[in-house]
Amino acid sequence: MVWIALGCLLAGVLCGLFFFPPEVTAFFTGNSERFLWALMFLVGISVGLSKGVFARVKGYGLRVLLLPLSITAASAAAGLLCAPLTGMGPGESMAIASGMGWYSLTGILLTDLAGAEVGAIAFLGNLLRETISFLIIPWIAAHLNHYTAIAPAGATSEDTTLAVLIRCTREEIVVLAVFNGVLCSAVVPVLVRFFYGVL
Repeated sequence: MVWIALGCLLAGVLCGLFFFPPEVTAFFTGNSERFLWALMFLVGISVGLSKGVFARVKGYGLRVLLLPLSITAASAAAGLLCAPLTGMGPGESMAIASGMGWYSLTGILLTDLAGAEVGAIAFLGNLLRETISFLIIPWIAAHLNHYTAIAPAGATSEDTTLAVLIRCTREEIVVLAVFNGVLCSAVVPVLVRFFYGVL
């Protein structure tokens, strides 16, 4: 699965650089949201066909919040730990890490708040997190557990990395991944502004 994901990514880069005319590239980039909606529709069908999955998820109760809370806290803590290594202030570093893979929004927010340099670092750092997630989710799912596989995805577990989670886990985990992604995405703009403004 890792090699398939990496191969697809590389094939896309090569097609964008050398083979697809600008009109074709514009079609794909302009309709990426529609492709995501189609993926979500197909995920919904798969989950709907799995009888009892919602009952199992409902059985978690408030424990369903542990995943997004843990991922959010670990992301912020990683930003704090990395601050001395990067030479950035703790607020900037934690704000970047709190993007949790949502590179477009985090880059724009921090460009407005801190300038183009920090915005570019935020964009690249969160893009790297998403890219690494594609590569390590299959290994985590196979060697650790399916719940932990959601962690690297962060806010992207509801959209871009969802396809990998579908392939490597089970329907119950997919529902949790979507829930996690929604909650993490909701707190990204709040945390980015908070950490940058307070620390």
